[in-house]
Amino acid sequence: MTQSIRVIVIDDSAFMRKVITDILSSDPRIEVVSTARNGEDGLKKIEIFKPDVVTMDIHMPVMDGITALQLIMSTNPLPVVMLSSVSEDGVSSTIQAISNGAVDFIMKPSGPISLNLTTIKEEIIHTVITASQVDLNKSKQIKKFDTKTTRKSVKQIFDQTIVAIGTSTGGPRALQQVLTDLPSDFSPPILIVQHMPAGFTRSLANRLNTLTKIEVKEAVDGEIIKNKTAYIAPGDFHMKVMQVGQEYKIKLTDEALRNGHRPAVDVLFESVALLTRTNKIAVVLTGMGNDGTAGVKRLNEMDPQTVVLSEAKETAIVFGMPKAAAETALVDHVVPLHHVGEMLVKLVRDLK
Repeated sequence: MTQSIRVIVIDDSAFMRKVITDILSSDPRIEVVSTARNGEDGLKKIEIFKPDVVTMDIHMPVMDGITALQLIMSTNPLPVVMLSSVSEDGVSSTIQAISNGAVDFIMKPSGPISLNLTTIKEEIIHTVITASQVDLNKSKQIKKFDTKTTRKSVKQIFDQTIVAIGTSTGGPRALQQVLTDLPSDFSPPILIVQHMPAGFTRSLANRLNTLTKIEVKEAVDGEIIKNKTAYIAPGDFHMKVMQVGQEYKIKLTDEALRNGHRPAVDVLFESVALLTRTNKIAVVLTGMGNDGTAGVKRLNEMDPQTVVLSEAKETAIVFGMPKAAAETALVDHVVPLHHVGEMLVKLVRDLK
């Protein structure tokens, strides 16, 4: 029998500690080895019990979740899943936590029975099991990496280039790395699908916009796409790009989920595949599952000149999505995260 996933639950509410413990303990793959009432207490318990995963509330007395997370990541990194509220402050704190190293978050149900977490029982169990597969101690720096590009046999280079990026678990940190590595004169518009619920993508876009040299914003239905701008699909909407004369327009839809997601990377990639007289670059970063794989196939089918990048296993928090993309044999460059921005700059330069 495989060893169970050892979890510590940190929350200032005794009721919440019990509910989360009961939910996780209901799955035979998980063992809750301890609970803690605040961040300070949690750090002591982590030292004693050495868990595989920690679930942690953000707002707690004595030491809050953000402070505790920073200490965990600076001393002995391990997968942390944050519990988040949908309040404006809760959303902002969650994005900060993800950027500071939390692997994922669970959104508490809103409404009068907000404490009834049993309504998202399966999501909690799935998120903790996924988090247990993350290796935060893997080497994040590869000493040698060749960023020379092997240009495809390009028949024609067009005036317009569009970059499309898809990511999921671990994505906010990955996006921060890629986008902050781009110079202010990086011209092509960037369309991004990050698997994230409604309400969180705007906060993510706003945070990234304060850190990057290009503009980052949450996409709005019907807006004309501009150069030197990255657009993040809003949670609970698929994002497509449509060609209108010489311009490109964003279309948001509430069509059915794809691969269990809305927004879905496949939907974005498939819409980019339909664009004509456009240089296309697709990027698949960290994430669980295989969203983006069908889109990569469609891009190649409609335009074999499309250049596809996937994140290297050595840096991917979760290697599912990049691995599935690479297995299509249609990926042109497998790139460590800290070289993706540099590679994008080189690819765009080659198109001039």
